[in-house]
Amino acid sequence: MSERSREIPLLDHEEFRRQAHRLADWMADYLRDVADLPVVPPCAPGEVRSALPAEPPEQGEPFERLFADFRELIVPGMTHWNHPGWFAYFPANTSPPSILAEMLTAALGAQCMSWQTSPAATELEQVVMGWLRRMLGLPDGWSGVIQDTASTATLVALLTARERATAYNFNTDGAAAPGARRLTVYASTEAHSSVDKAVKLAGLGLARYRRVPVDRQYALDVEALEKTLGRDVEEGLIPCAVVGVTGTTSSTAVDPLRRIGELCRRFGAWFHVDAAYAGSAAILPERREILDGIELADSLVFNPHKWLFTNFDCSAYFVRDREALLRTFSMTPEYLRTSHDDEVVNYRDWGIQLGRRFRALKLWFVIRSFGVEGLREKLRGHIALAREFARRVEEDPRFELMAPAPFGLVCFRCRPPGRDPGDQRLDELNRRLLADVNADGRVHLTHTALGGRYTIRLSIGQLNTTAAEVDLAWKLVSEAADRL
Repeated sequence: MSERSREIPLLDHEEFRRQAHRLADWMADYLRDVADLPVVPPCAPGEVRSALPAEPPEQGEPFERLFADFRELIVPGMTHWNHPGWFAYFPANTSPPSILAEMLTAALGAQCMSWQTSPAATELEQVVMGWLRRMLGLPDGWSGVIQDTASTATLVALLTARERATAYNFNTDGAAAPGARRLTVYASTEAHSSVDKAVKLAGLGLARYRRVPVDRQYALDVEALEKTLGRDVEEGLIPCAVVGVTGTTSSTAVDPLRRIGELCRRFGAWFHVDAAYAGSAAILPERREILDGIELADSLVFNPHKWLFTNFDCSAYFVRDREALLRTFSMTPEYLRTSHDDEVVNYRDWGIQLGRRFRALKLWFVIRSFGVEGLREKLRGHIALAREFARRVEEDPRFELMAPAPFGLVCFRCRPPGRDPGDQRLDELNRRLLADVNADGRVHLTHTALGGRYTIRLSIGQLNTTAAEVDLAWKLVSEAADRL
């Protein structure tokens, strides 16, 4: 052993304890003070990378040095998604109980692919998914599993749909079905890009992906869907799956699930509901209507890591026909067989991954810490804040709402009095306005395009966002409009 190696203090139990306490203190301070940091770091591309050595160290380094570099090089280059002024994209939430659970998960280091590998992890996931099912008001008999993201869950849904369609239509498995290229998938033009990706990864091909027009509120046009389905069937194609959306990414539009479900039953298509963001709102009894018709669906996904204050990643996937899911993904080589397989759930058979993290623990901590009513109170507060921001937009003659705001997202743009709605110069005006607002550093908003028009999005949903941060966002928006 070299002299340098002997000088490096190893993380034995007591040193680990000491450093863990230091990190816990840092985390508590970070959660307390994050509002004082710029939401987005003022660094240029390559700046962080250039500050790091190109070669790995030949000898181990003391933890003190690692932690110092974390504080001085990494944190200043991080975007703070849990800043109370974060109004971009959708929330990617965390909360103290979720963070503590993640610490315990890391300490356990469990591989939760089957009941045998971690019995408590499997059974806790069954319990927590049962809680979520009842919180959302999903039908009895539906089964749930935690996936990593909604993108994975959507791919799981399409693979299951493909398996069912090929088995039914061609009496063979999906991978070998000679007629699989006749299978078609449908979703609105406002559906998330993860549907496009899932269609490709499932081997169905984008040529068989139908992007259905939307109505004036950006929800799927059911009449257009019916015509598209009918035309495809007449041409000898087979409707494989329809993806309906509860809370589209650009504007949180809600597709008419019941009418879509009725068409899916009629045409024999799997009906998957993407409620990644807005599904959390269904825990509110007064907003349960956003899932009206869910009993006609075959699967649903929503993300507790978006709006239920649970660390990324944690995506809840529910399926009506559990056996269809297992037929698609169950694979048990001899080295994975155990004596309990016939009497337990092995979640490795419920999706793409074999290896699985212990994600249920943090969700369990969150639900128990907040309580269902505590979670509801938070969501109601966010919705009220969004409603107030939307009211200000509507009352200011310089601005206009670009879509309804049923949840925590407000889509708007600046359109000075007398300017034609179709004036292309409005896009550049709003680009400049958004850049001006974000340059302040205390809040961060993003944009989208609705109806081909540049649209600013303000998304409210972080754990500690209050009326003060929303007031600040409106003040910065209004002042930027004055300057422009």
